[in-house]
Amino acid sequence: MELNGKIKAINEVQNIRTSFKKREIVITTDENYPQHILIEFAQDKCDLLNGYKVGDSVDISINIRGREWINPLGEVKYFNSIQGWRIQKSNAASSEVAQQETKEEGNGLPF
Repeated sequence: MELNGKIKAINEVQNIRTSFKKREIVITTDENYPQHILIEFAQDKCDLLNGYKVGDSVDISINIRGREWINPLGEVKYFNSIQGWRIQKSNAASSEVAQQETKEEGNGLPF
């Protein structure tokens, strides 16, 4: 599954336990009703976020994970998380940059 949007926030790496680390990113989707979606990158995937900044348009490949937890009172609770495993600059953003560079090179005039 894939999500696309503009980066709203990128958090620092969090060391949850001695053997687990994660890094969270928030993207805002480009829809009639934009959504702010938190995606976590875990372990070696944390480094994938290096080089990206707030405002970048990105495509993120994700997996949706769910888990069950039974609290001390015996009540069953369910939790979901969105885990990213690949990120790249959006094709739409790349083509906008290419169009702008073409305009600048030719000043919009035919040769």
